[in-house]
Amino acid sequence: MIKTISLLLVSNIFMTIAWYGHLKFENTPLWKVILVSWCIAFVEYLFMVPANRIGRLEGMNGYQLKITQEAITIIVFIFFAVFYLKEPLKWNHAVGFVFLFLSVYFMVKK
Repeated sequence: MIKTISLLLVSNIFMTIAWYGHLKFENTPLWKVILVSWCIAFVEYLFMVPANRIGRLEGMNGYQLKITQEAITIIVFIFFAVFYLKEPLKWNHAVGFVFLFLSVYFMVKK
């Protein structure tokens, strides 16, 4: 499961950059940021697909793979929003994330 989580972490770093990295480049034409985002997302797929395959072979079901990926996405995004976008993490965001992580617990619980 460590290999799956590691691959998902790398995958989500690339995807977060692809989806949100362009927000600091407001004056760049949309077609350019889409093209760059697609290139970054391709790298994301090189990690996401093996992560899901390995996770499945290690015994995780589709629900567990998806909710694990979503939890990692939230963690990566929090760091990205705070350190790259310079957006503060407010109390209501933290409460919402706690509820999301509770859902992870119940989805992964055997």
